[in-house]
Amino acid sequence: MHCNPNASAQKYPASFLNVGATPEIAWNARSKMAAPGNEEEELTQEQTEKLLQFQDLTGIESMDQCRRTLEQHHWNIEAAVQDRLNEQEGVPSVFNPPSSRPLQVHTADHRVYSYVVSRPQPRGLLGWSYYLIMLPFRFTYYTLLDIFRFAIRFIRPDPRSRVTDPVGDVVAFIQNFEEQYGRIHPVFYQGTYSQALNDAKRELRYLLVYLHGDDHQDTDEFCCNTISNPEVVNFINTRMLFWACSTSKPEGYRVSQALRENTYPFLAMIMLKEQRMTVVGRLEGLLRAEDFVNQLTFIMDANATYLVSERLDREERNQTQVLRQQQDEAYLASLRADQEKERKRKEAQEKRRKEEEDVRQQILAEERRQRSLQEEKERKSERLPPEPFPDNPDNVKIIFKLPNDTRVERRFLFTQSLTVIYDFLFSLKETPEKFQIVANFPRRVLPCLPTEREPNPPTLQQAGLSRCEVLFVQDLTDD
Repeated sequence: MHCNPNASAQKYPASFLNVGATPEIAWNARSKMAAPGNEEEELTQEQTEKLLQFQDLTGIESMDQCRRTLEQHHWNIEAAVQDRLNEQEGVPSVFNPPSSRPLQVHTADHRVYSYVVSRPQPRGLLGWSYYLIMLPFRFTYYTLLDIFRFAIRFIRPDPRSRVTDPVGDVVAFIQNFEEQYGRIHPVFYQGTYSQALNDAKRELRYLLVYLHGDDHQDTDEFCCNTISNPEVVNFINTRMLFWACSTSKPEGYRVSQALRENTYPFLAMIMLKEQRMTVVGRLEGLLRAEDFVNQLTFIMDANATYLVSERLDREERNQTQVLRQQQDEAYLASLRADQEKERKRKEAQEKRRKEEEDVRQQILAEERRQRSLQEEKERKSERLPPEPFPDNPDNVKIIFKLPNDTRVERRFLFTQSLTVIYDFLFSLKETPEKFQIVANFPRRVLPCLPTEREPNPPTLQQAGLSRCEVLFVQDLTDD
């Protein structure tokens, strides 16, 4: 089915909306006052609270009738309730004559109530008589119908309660909508209801939810003349996200069970309020395009402060998060710098410790070497043969000139080995650790130590020494 754009949009009032809403939900629709031409007066907060309390105590559905009753009793709620209880014949508020202007009540918690009376409305004595006669039958019929529906649901659960492909349900509805009503419509959100809620929460935008009743008598007119109106399309596309699904689909049925609509067409305005996604407006029943835009504008204006507050809070949280992140980065940078400084300090300490340990080991090694050298000198000194007497015919007098210019004199025997001369010099404290003995005329180095070629060093006589010799001790330590 395609819509006829030239068809006139007939305005029908939708079903009455219950007042018993939770504090975070605002019911929005249209209403009619009792007396035509009566000017609407804005209620004070005290009068609004008395109006809602009187309605809860008496069960009167018509907010207009509750207000007139309280005004007749000069807003004395005790007298009005008592008078109501004393009435022998009550007139149901649903049949109050409609007024030309909707009643909108602003409560202290910024809820917005708008009411739409249901149709048809009986007029005259015949209508009242018919209503009173049929009232018991209607009560019995709807009670039995509810029991029957409950039994059917218990025996055979509704297949729509099992959601298997929520995205597919939404896409299928969009395709069916375009086939029946054309492509002139607001941009549908092609995702699940949960995804739409998350995106609206993340982007801080309003989310308008439309539940499509396939068999309702007002659905075709609403889709043709209201939701496809260019003004409505532009308004929704520029102001909010728009999610829609048919209640015949499992995904739409699941959302229907959560929002609890009374009639169709049904729309709910949802926004982030007090840190959670909240229904702030409900539209139930047929509305013209102009009234539809006005109602949405009214809901948005009534909740604009909350959205601004959420944006400011989020910006503050983001700034706080950025500041905390910057502080964390600065702290980590400082921590890394401190860790690097500590690492370098420990490396320097370890390096100094190793150097000190090396020096200590070198000192200990040198001390051990010096002790070993001293012990070796003592052993050499103890093993030296005694110095011969001056009158011994084999006596050789040798004068040693040490590297520090010190002169040492001693007598040896011609028959003694050059090793004895080396051991004598080695046992002296003034002698270097490594040295060699050099003789002049001719200049030569005396072979005092055994070698592989000459394991037995020559004697003094074999070395060609005379009875009085001057030998030079040459330091080889640096070599």
